Amino acid sequence: MVFGATSFVGQILCRHLVERHGTDASLRWAIAGRNRTKLDQVASDTGADVERIVADASDVDAMRSLVASTRVVVSTVGPYALFGSELVAAAAEAGTDYCDLSGEPQWMRRMIEKHHEAAAASGARIVHSCGFDSIPSDLGVWFTQQQAHHRFGEPCTQVSMRVKAWKGTASGGTIASMLNAVDEAMGDKELRRVMGSPYALVPPDTPKGPRQPEVRLPTRDGASGAWVAPFVMAAINTKIVHRTHALLGRPWGEQFRYDEAMMTGTGPLGAVKASAMVGGLGGFMALAAVKPTRHLLGWVLPEPGEGPSPEAQLAGFYDIRFYGTTASGDTIVTRVTGDQDPGYGSTAKMLGEVAVAFLDLDRSDVGGGFLTPATAFGDDLVDRLVAHAGLTFGVVEP
Repeated sequence: MVFGATSFVGQILCRHLVERHGTDASLRWAIAGRNRTKLDQVASDTGADVERIVADASDVDAMRSLVASTRVVVSTVGPYALFGSELVAAAAEAGTDYCDLSGEPQWMRRMIEKHHEAAAASGARIVHSCGFDSIPSDLGVWFTQQQAHHRFGEPCTQVSMRVKAWKGTASGGTIASMLNAVDEAMGDKELRRVMGSPYALVPPDTPKGPRQPEVRLPTRDGASGAWVAPFVMAAINTKIVHRTHALLGRPWGEQFRYDEAMMTGTGPLGAVKASAMVGGLGGFMALAAVKPTRHLLGWVLPEPGEGPSPEAQLAGFYDIRFYGTTASGDTIVTRVTGDQDPGYGSTAKMLGEVAVAFLDLDRSDVGGGFLTPATAFGDDLVDRLVAHAGLTFGVVEP
């Protein structure tokens, strides 16, 4: 069940499912949203001539009926803190598997606290952050650790993710989610503390690890040798990676460290670019911190439902590197790439592969609860993404 099929990413997801599975094959799927006319238009535009279900995200009974009619529900309805809570609650109670594109740690933490026990009891597998945030980061670290074990017989105790190159535009839904998170945090000191912690999503009984590295200023990077600047998605990606580590039983060591940054080049121009990126991000956050200008940003930046043309999506890409070091001092560099715009085309394909992967995931192997992409699927999802979503995973040899 694709809930939010009329959203911009929802429509791209529908096209991917049509291309991958058709509408009359072994995969039975449907689309859902709150407007019948728009659903009919999506079916016409994307070829998703499947069952259409009208349901409003705020209607508790409608959400319960929705999850009762399917084995898997995939949601593109954000900001999730505003429109996603009733669906997660219904899925957790019903035992229906669920995935989404959330990059909202404050909301995810609330959902885990409220519904983890219900999901564990019902068998529902709930997996947030199944797009560009945070699958490349989460599975990139997973892949790096698998390769480190194979080569060195031990894991990396430190991994640094660096965005080497990318081309794409920020999702209107992502921007709306970020602005809503800032809006929530400005009036809640405890929430600001939670959002600033890389361990915000680990289970409460998990011992906290060491102080984590964080790139905040233009920095000459020891891992890559390049100048680096802050990466805007690091705030959510690092939390997902540390939740994965915790759910796995902390196999990468009690002192495991992880950070993310953008590479801007090795020479003087790299330093200039890093400084410009820090200034731009700082300016954005300064505007977002003040209510009048925060609302103004919502008017001038892309809104949910807006996005690049199909041509621009196809022209997008990303190239991400992971620099790992073991306790013995051995080093490894791995690479994850995507073949389309990270926030739209690639994200929709990743989300579609996660949704279908649930159908082959044995509940005796992975029980219910709030999982991460890596802890739910591991190598199986890596293989699916390589085969069907345009991603690559590989080791960069010296």
